[in-house]
Amino acid sequence: MKIGKITSVNFNQFRVKISSEIRGNSVNVAGVLYYFGNIGSYLKTTNSVGEQLISEVVSIFDSDTRLDSAAYDIDSNRELLLKPVGTITRTGKFNLGVGIFPGIYSEVAIVTFEDMELILQTKKDKGLSECIHQSFHLGESKNLINYPIDISINSFFNIHSAVLGNSGSGKSNTIAHIIQEIHKKKNNSAIGSRILIFDVNGEYKNAFTGHDKCPNLKVRLLKPNITGAEDGFEPFYLPHFLMNIDEWSAFLMATDATQRPFWDKVLQESYKFYMISTRGGVERQKFINYLRFKVCNLVHMLLGQGDTDTAIVTAAKNVIYGISELIDLDEHLKQACVDEGMHDDLHKLYNNCAVAYGNNNDKLKQAVDAVRKKIDYGNVQEVISLRANSEQYFDYRFLKQAANLTLLEEDARGNRRVREYTSTMMTRLDFFLDNQDCDFMRNRPAGTINIDQYLEWLWQTNLAVPAQTNMVIIDTSELSKDALETLTSVTSRLNFSSRKKLNGSERREKPIHLVLDEAHRYIKKDSKYLLRENIFEQIAREGRKYALYLLISSQRPSELSETVLSQCSNFIVHRIQNEIDMKYVYAILPYFSDDFANKIKQSVPGEALIFGNCVSMPLHVRVKQAHPEPNSENCKVHKEWFKPFPPLPPVLRRDE
Repeated sequence: MKIGKITSVNFNQFRVKISSEIRGNSVNVAGVLYYFGNIGSYLKTTNSVGEQLISEVVSIFDSDTRLDSAAYDIDSNRELLLKPVGTITRTGKFNLGVGIFPGIYSEVAIVTFEDMELILQTKKDKGLSECIHQSFHLGESKNLINYPIDISINSFFNIHSAVLGNSGSGKSNTIAHIIQEIHKKKNNSAIGSRILIFDVNGEYKNAFTGHDKCPNLKVRLLKPNITGAEDGFEPFYLPHFLMNIDEWSAFLMATDATQRPFWDKVLQESYKFYMISTRGGVERQKFINYLRFKVCNLVHMLLGQGDTDTAIVTAAKNVIYGISELIDLDEHLKQACVDEGMHDDLHKLYNNCAVAYGNNNDKLKQAVDAVRKKIDYGNVQEVISLRANSEQYFDYRFLKQAANLTLLEEDARGNRRVREYTSTMMTRLDFFLDNQDCDFMRNRPAGTINIDQYLEWLWQTNLAVPAQTNMVIIDTSELSKDALETLTSVTSRLNFSSRKKLNGSERREKPIHLVLDEAHRYIKKDSKYLLRENIFEQIAREGRKYALYLLISSQRPSELSETVLSQCSNFIVHRIQNEIDMKYVYAILPYFSDDFANKIKQSVPGEALIFGNCVSMPLHVRVKQAHPEPNSENCKVHKEWFKPFPPLPPVLRRDE
């Protein structure tokens, strides 16, 4: 329906005079009421080649300059100022931007719901089965009143996306609503979906407990550092042996120059201690043989360093005693050393650490030579060349022994300041071994010894389809900053490593979506971030190839990694009022304008500007309320403050 004509054409705006026949701010077209007289509504016109130009109303005014009452009459010269948005080609395809502008006096018409379907490309792909769902309902348009906004599932979920906004602007509700919309679809339900939420504030359990979902879908609630089922949660584990050297170095705050090589050696020695403690037969003999070689090598180095026999014997005695103490800390390790004669060798060496009148008379050297004769150097080289990879299981209790053995070895080499250089790292190791915040890292799911078994436990892929997990929510609300960064990074890296092993079409099967709540807490752009190599930046760059996608939620985009945010192709931006955050968003997004900034600032909670691959043009949307809602509602202070005075407790009378 025509509502007026263009009276002025500029490169970035059109001026339209409303027909005097149009009364009010709305028209009825085929029984549907369309509003055109509000800021943000859409109108269309046609250029000389038959293309339809879609424009947005940015200003409404009355051009009648008379000051008498006639200026406010309904037959006055009402005008609109339009901003061109995009073009519908003659083939029915919508593109952002305008090539050929309309001529003056071109007619302006209402944009109908049918036009919006064409613009937003929400019509179903006829080539797909009717049972395959192709879109989800996000909310209602703020621009075109009462128009429902449906988003293409493929366009939104096949690339990285970001939900940004101040605290309380509706980010958690938006994420919860989107996933609820996916879960409630029946007939070919989303049994192929796998969504992992890092729930930093402990609010998503409420949204996904008892929500409307297909019975074939399963939501699993996990929480670190609990000993058993608790309030609907199962214990979450992140076994220490699945961490690589980078993650260990970050957690222990190890420097690259000295501490990282030291810790790499500690991990290898821990694995060897574990093998001695748990293996039997020839395999155990090989590792005992290696330990015997290490002891002899240490004492031999001391023999060549000391100036006097007293100094040599004293240093050797300390080393031998220290190694004996390390072995005695674990009963299985001690028994293995007793069975293989290692315990007796240490005892003999220790007994020969004696001096008479300042001389040892080569007793220690002879004792070392006697022990050396038992060493099979071929087996030693085999054990030395054996390096445990980052998913090789070992008992964390051997870390302390291995660290102390490595310190003793450095002492024997004359590196007297090694304990000073590694003091911070050793303190962090004690934190890992003793602090309750790291319980989830010291334990493991029953029988898990590698990445594949761990991910099988996480997603329960070994079970039949109804029992497999489609969404995992990890409540990290009670973790410290360091533990949070480690949990999110390592868990994401394990899933990424698993996806990278896939070949061919397998890469595109069973996609995984990581929902990163409060992402600014562990995807930082500054040097204070624990992990020097941010795994999320790698996933942002390469994850799409392996069907591993990020959905980022943050109230501080200015603190996020620029690499991660720049790789996002879909944005749902709620209210942001901080100028630093607004400038940051403005700088990294390719077609951000001042109009968008104003809409973001003026949005009320629940409203958002959405743009990117999932929509053909930016849309101001009122997002539908999630049901049930996440546990993120604001405190009603007035109700909590002002309450009826409670009745006084009964006064107890004393017996007279």
